[in-house]
Amino acid sequence: MSNKAVVSLTTGMEDPERVTVAFLVALGAAEQGRPTLMFLTKEAVRLAVPGVAVGRACEGCPSLPELLERYLAAGGTYLVCPVCFNAKALDPENLVKGAEIGGTIPMWQWIGDEGATTFSY
Repeated sequence: MSNKAVVSLTTGMEDPERVTVAFLVALGAAEQGRPTLMFLTKEAVRLAVPGVAVGRACEGCPSLPELLERYLAAGGTYLVCPVCFNAKALDPENLVKGAEIGGTIPMWQWIGDEGATTFSY
């Protein structure tokens, strides 16, 4: 059985609580040593641009920059949907560390034959 984790996130800063929960789930997996990938689609692709994931979703919530920093430090990576990213005319040369542009085929290649535990937000 695989210990990989994939968190699919479609929501961006229009719902910071959902973004926070997705990052907490991904961070929990990564900090436990699981190879962890966040697949960013729709509005979530903007989170792969530096300076977008800012603020705090709620009183007592960790800040989004803190979550991104911890996720990267734990070895977490991002795969950013190219169709969604290009539709928003974002700069592919300006991505947060650990992010790369890639669609479903690279995601399935990353998952491999062992499969992965998945979450979708």
